[in-house]
Amino acid sequence: MNSMKELTPREIVQELDKYIVGQKGAKRAVAIAIRNRWRRLQLPPGLREEVLPKNIIMIGPTGVGKTEIARRLASLVKSPFLKVEASKYTEVGYVGRDVESMIKDLVEISVNMVKQEKIEEIRPQTEKRAEDRLLDLLIPPPPPRVQSALGGKGSRVQSALGETEMEEPSISPGEQYLETREKFRKKLQEGRLEDRTVELTLQEKPLIFHGVVAGAEEMGIDFQNMLEKMIPSRTQTKKVTIGEARRILLQEEAEKAVDKERVIREALDRAENTGIIFVDEIDKIASREVAGRGPDVSREGVQRDLLPIIEGTTVVTRYGMVKTDRILFIAAGAFHVSKPSDLIPELQGRFPIRAELESLGKEDFIRILREPKNALIKQYTALLETDGVKVNFTEDAIEEIAQIAFQVNQRSQNIGARRLHTVMEKLLEDTSFDAPELDHKELTVDAKYVRTKLQPILKDEDLSRYIL
Repeated sequence: MNSMKELTPREIVQELDKYIVGQKGAKRAVAIAIRNRWRRLQLPPGLREEVLPKNIIMIGPTGVGKTEIARRLASLVKSPFLKVEASKYTEVGYVGRDVESMIKDLVEISVNMVKQEKIEEIRPQTEKRAEDRLLDLLIPPPPPRVQSALGGKGSRVQSALGETEMEEPSISPGEQYLETREKFRKKLQEGRLEDRTVELTLQEKPLIFHGVVAGAEEMGIDFQNMLEKMIPSRTQTKKVTIGEARRILLQEEAEKAVDKERVIREALDRAENTGIIFVDEIDKIASREVAGRGPDVSREGVQRDLLPIIEGTTVVTRYGMVKTDRILFIAAGAFHVSKPSDLIPELQGRFPIRAELESLGKEDFIRILREPKNALIKQYTALLETDGVKVNFTEDAIEEIAQIAFQVNQRSQNIGARRLHTVMEKLLEDTSFDAPELDHKELTVDAKYVRTKLQPILKDEDLSRYIL
């Protein structure tokens, strides 16, 4: 939650601008919602409990940045983030996923996130322990009698050296072992032994399928963990390279060092207080009354099942109880056929903030190709450079690509910025295929090149719909 304190709504919008073009209204809405979470934590405890998150509903066609805004936002404030499709859920009593599973999935994400952070915190210690175990594999420790000599004589020699410069030059087996070990440590650190093979004894954990016992989570019992402890793990010795052994040992040491109870406590707290669930395709569960027919029962049923989750309830997960009333829900939908007002009134009331996203035009496409940190032009240039091909895009080429993408969106289904991926793939298809064998390793893409490659497809409308 600390990262929220440093970021004002303006700064959040500036960060989102690095990846998403336009959509100022939606960015402002999510920035305010995130800042309000931090503001709530500054309130006295009594009042703090009364302040609920202001959930957001994003309305706009596909490919205009709805998911990307939510995903980048979560990454920015280090919040557990889950994207779900409302249309994948079914009403209780029907076969399919029930809505509570989204909370369980969010908690899993939160646990993995916190665990990874803790592993990074203790990485220097675990790397040292893994390195020591690797050295034990490369140079097995000396027999106990040599070890005792190492402890005894080694210290006596050291103290003797401290008293006088003259000393018997003979090296004990223990000191010889230490010297060899340090030489190998240096080689390990320099990466000179990565391909050498060692024998590693691995503990194979029993494979337990999640949800093996029906209804276990509802009783608050983590059967998966219990069964893992009950079924003895098998040991297996196999030959692996030093590089692979280091990865395995590092993982083992991290598992041993991380305090699992603390991870779970922190993860549950983070899921409850900073979790973000992005519910896409919410328009697909809006009830649409057709003449002669009542509302679609199944769709309305999913809405009614969603309602307590969004209003605030307690869900039992394998890690413990989770309250949902502080989770931020961001819903999104194109609402081509239905309207937000087609949702049941109670659900509408739980999404007080409406953010409308605009369709993208030619100018937006030009900016998307050029400006963001992960701009498509930068991506394709970098990808082809790995094969030694230097691609230069001229300004008129970028304009032509944007114009074609916009044109195809107008003529067929409007899929927003995703159309740029299709156009770029087709434009550079031959270069991508031939790149490793090309003699001339430089390509200038100008408007003429773009037209030559794409106009034949654009002229044939059926072909254009099929390919672009």
